[in-house]
Amino acid sequence: MFVGTLSFDLLLGDVRSLKEKRSVVRPIVAELQRKYAVAVAEVGGQNLHRRAEIGLAAVSGDPAHLTDVLDRCERLVAARPEVELLSVRRRLHGDED
Repeated sequence: MFVGTLSFDLLLGDVRSLKEKRSVVRPIVAELQRKYAVAVAEVGGQNLHRRAEIGLAAVSGDPAHLTDVLDRCERLVAARPEVELLSVRRRLHGDED
C-alpha cells in the first residue's frame, strides 16, 4: 500500500472576504474529489482571506498510479486562473515507512 499527499499553498486573486474565499476554494476541493476520488480539505489559513492551504491524500497499491494521480491533481490546481500556486509539498509513503 502506498499513500501520497500534496499540500498546496495558494494565493487567491481579488478576494476581499472569507465568504469570497470560500467561493474560490470550495469548487477546487469539489473538483479534485469528483475527478480523482481523493481526500481533500482546506487545512490552513482559514482566517486569511487571500491565502489558502489545501491538503490532499490518495491511496493506491501501485506507486506509479499514485504518482500519476498526484501529478494530475497538481496540474489541475496550477491551471486554475483564480489562484496562484505558490508552492506544493509532495510526500509518498510506502509499507516500509
